Amino acid sequence: QVQLVESGGNLVQPGGSLRLSCVASGFTFSIYHMSWHRQAPGKQRELVASISNYGGTTSYVDSVKGRFTISRDNAKNTVYLQMNSLKPEDTAVYYCKASFVNSEHWGQGTQVTVSS
Repeated sequence: QVQLVESGGNLVQPGGSLRLSCVASGFTFSIYHMSWHRQAPGKQRELVASISNYGGTTSYVDSVKGRFTISRDNAKNTVYLQMNSLKPEDTAVYYCKASFVNSEHWGQGTQVTVSS
């Protein structure tokens, strides 16, 4: 059974940090391209960051460049999103996604709220 389970979301003050984790099971994690997406209330889901199957290539949406870092540990079937200097506009449900050719899997999401 394919599963992606996100964790690490929380309420944090502006300027704070959080580290999200997404643990995968039920498929060959190491060959999948992984990405983090987010969806704020009333807005469309957007791609935040992505990482290639063996971690050699990463990309970020402009609004998080220099603040967020995506990484993966294929031995632990886990992808991470380190989020620093958080802003209220980063508030959203964050989802991880696994993609390979015509196959994709989504997690259930974890809530990140940035507020004082």
